[in-house]
Amino acid sequence: MKWLDKITQVFKIRDLRDSILYVAGLLVVFRVAAHIPVPGVNVANLKEFFSSNQVLGLINVFSGGSMENFSIVALGVAPFITASIIFQLLIMIIPSLEALSKEPGGYKKIVQWERWMTVPLAVLQGYAMIMMLKKQSTYQIIGNISTFELLLTVITITAGTIFLMWLGELMSEKNIGNGISILIFVGIVSSLPSVLQRTIAVFDPSQLVMVITFIIIALITIVGVVIINEGKRNVPVSYARHIRGNRTYGGVNTHLPLRVNMAGVIPIIFAISLIIFPPLIANFFLQAKTTFLVQAAEFVIRVFQNQLIYGILYFVFVFGFTYFYTAVIFHPQQIAENLQKQGGFIPGIRPGKNTEDYLSNVTKRIILAGALFLGILAVLPLLIQGFSGGMNLVIGGTSLLIVVSVVIETVKHIESQMTMREYEGL
Repeated sequence: MKWLDKITQVFKIRDLRDSILYVAGLLVVFRVAAHIPVPGVNVANLKEFFSSNQVLGLINVFSGGSMENFSIVALGVAPFITASIIFQLLIMIIPSLEALSKEPGGYKKIVQWERWMTVPLAVLQGYAMIMMLKKQSTYQIIGNISTFELLLTVITITAGTIFLMWLGELMSEKNIGNGISILIFVGIVSSLPSVLQRTIAVFDPSQLVMVITFIIIALITIVGVVIINEGKRNVPVSYARHIRGNRTYGGVNTHLPLRVNMAGVIPIIFAISLIIFPPLIANFFLQAKTTFLVQAAEFVIRVFQNQLIYGILYFVFVFGFTYFYTAVIFHPQQIAENLQKQGGFIPGIRPGKNTEDYLSNVTKRIILAGALFLGILAVLPLLIQGFSGGMNLVIGGTSLLIVVSVVIETVKHIESQMTMREYEGL
């Protein structure tokens, strides 16, 4: 079979094989860490609590499945991604940061600042999470803990986040995919056996039609993710012919591929980070002495626990972040300038400003389809619950998107490395 030949070919290349085995070893370390629970937590009650709350289910996905065990890496890479979002926004707002990001070595400096910001964010989110779980008297997740124990727990899970951030960067250095995305992907996949086991345990034969419907929806979703991720609009580009002496240069017709979903899974990750942050922060103020602050905190928590409001906010955030992140990574002005410098032009469009406007308009139209798809995919579990009377997908649309996207991205990285080595004759 063709795919088996590809795998055999991959493992015949020593450097590529070593990189894959290295990443696999780091993932084993991650899964071991994800099963080392923090003392004093009732894990069984915690899992029951997570299964009853949509927002907390997102946190568990975001943490790579380690939050459900409240392990030493319970927060996952969420604080690091939150720090990245903050700096992405600051780069767009502050001109000096934007200039720094374009300088040689400037991006590395910004990444270093993101790492430093991850520490206070992890402390903040860790403390808020512990306080929230402690207040769930119905589930009795965390009992009374002393100030020293609380401090030790916060330090432990903060160190766990920094550890995962480091693992993710080590994986990224091997150029077979984004390390942070791979960590989240492995966390989702590793939770599937236990989820399927729980689903089978409570299976009712009368629900067979609904289960088959869920499987069909999941398959359609996977196909949709592949189509949207691989979909692109090819903009024709021609290069003018130049004659220098006896040689002719240019005169080539090619195309500029504009992807339907340029942002990948980043909008989903950004939206998750944004939607889980307010209720976590609100838990800080539940014990405040000011009545207004307590009422405001309770209001925020109630708002985000409301399925309708939560679903609308989630959809809007994903939709908006798709356009936002596309604007961050795609610059029509630079592309128009490069085409003009190289003697390229889009047939029927004047070079320069007209080309920039044309690319900008085309991008906005095709990104609309990608943004709508990602938004619907994000709220798919809520839609399914509404139509099925409470039953939910075994794995949500967000998880499917991350899993499929990471697989596609990793395969492309491996194929590009294989092509490079063939070109170099290695």
